[in-house]
Amino acid sequence: MNKGIWYAAGAYFIWGLFPIYWKWLQTVPALQLIGHRIGWSFILLFVLLLATRQWRAFRAVAFEWRTMRIYALAAALVSINWLVYVWAVNTGYVIESSLGYFINPLVSVLLGVIFLRERLRPWLWLPLGLATLGVVIVAFAYGFFPWISVVLALSFGLYGLVKKKAPLGAFHGLTLETGIAFTPALLYLVYVDIIGQGAFLHVDPVSNLLMIGAGVVTTVPLLLFSSATQRIPLSMIGILQYITPTLQFLLGLFVYKELFNTGQLIGFAFVWMALIIFSVEGFVARNASRQPVPSSAD
Repeated sequence: MNKGIWYAAGAYFIWGLFPIYWKWLQTVPALQLIGHRIGWSFILLFVLLLATRQWRAFRAVAFEWRTMRIYALAAALVSINWLVYVWAVNTGYVIESSLGYFINPLVSVLLGVIFLRERLRPWLWLPLGLATLGVVIVAFAYGFFPWISVVLALSFGLYGLVKKKAPLGAFHGLTLETGIAFTPALLYLVYVDIIGQGAFLHVDPVSNLLMIGAGVVTTVPLLLFSSATQRIPLSMIGILQYITPTLQFLLGLFVYKELFNTGQLIGFAFVWMALIIFSVEGFVARNASRQPVPSSAD
């Protein structure tokens, strides 16, 4: 089997198990966890940058004003995504979080139409409509608007939109993003420690190690994903990406025993139906585009 498939599956499998990791740190405030996730990720990436002797190449392109602006926006969006996700997981909304990542591919398509003026193939309106209906049904089932799902889908969709125009590769880009967010994250962690509310080095050794490990669990799947995208078609990436929300959904339902009533099931069913149509339509469209165009007779 192609190594790229294993890399992609590994990345999505790790992301799918993230709720377990953050649940182990449930006693630590979400904002502090994000501070550590940003801080230790940057430290690890910076060490890798130096170890692979890429610092000079990175410095030559990273500190241009336009590049810094793009990655500052990317850093803000991914920080919002991380914060909402970790908070949601640790307050018992794993299933609602999974919905955000189920609808994310459809949100990305819609953002491409709005901001990049991409043409939407006629059949894609159907899954977009079904997914929207599914979210509305879930909202009625919950009794409130599923803002966690929508914020996660929008923030990650916008993050992808920004990265589409970003000039750096995945490794250099992630290093710059976390580097931009590193200073405010560090200042916040120092502040909460000074006022006596910091968790790091004030909790059990295992929790301290898990906070440091947040950098590893953030960086490893991203590097696997980056390697995968260089080896396998995006169509395969698109299929494998559903590993993550599926695992999160199953964890929320069977491990953490979150509420999941009939109304929510109906809403999710509409979203899953939308994703099936979306995937099949994309597969058919890509195959059609590969068909050779008949040459005209002389």
